[in-house]
Amino acid sequence: MFLWLKTGFEHITDLQGYDHILFIMALCGVYALNEWKKVLILVTAFTIGHSISLFLSVYNIVRVDAAWIEFLIPLSILCTTIYNLATGESKNKNMKLPYSFALFFGLIHGLGFSNYLRALLGSEESIFIPLLNFNIGLEIGQLVVVLFVFLLHYIFDKFFKVSPKNWRFFLSSAVFGIALVMTLERIPF
Repeated sequence: MFLWLKTGFEHITDLQGYDHILFIMALCGVYALNEWKKVLILVTAFTIGHSISLFLSVYNIVRVDAAWIEFLIPLSILCTTIYNLATGESKNKNMKLPYSFALFFGLIHGLGFSNYLRALLGSEESIFIPLLNFNIGLEIGQLVVVLFVFLLHYIFDKFFKVSPKNWRFFLSSAVFGIALVMTLERIPF
């Protein structure tokens, strides 16, 4: 059990696979600490999408060319940052679209890890419990990233007097730049 929790946690927090960290930063970094419930739902929607695609892939129900998934992952980060930059303050009014994005992009990100996870789970008699524990570890890892982003936001706000608007612009722009390079490097054609 602990092995799969740890594997899920490390999947998100691994600095070598920083695309997930960037996505979580883009997803939650534009919200204030008092909006933590919205962020928790966003992160959980992402985990649900991620879990569904892992489940479908591990059970060989869905297979997608890895090159396309590796391209779509940074593209999903780009879309999230563009949404953040385009909506600004208005993002607080209707959360249906961000929740839908998080769920859909979770499906894409889950497919990015599915081949490796399928190989790891190959030796397990039953893969449901390890898969469940992996996804719980994934959620815990995402919450650690969220806490880190909230801490950064707090530091920028309290010590450097960066306004929420400038924080959103800074964070989304920084993540956009990194994701753009990743997207261009991974074009599959």
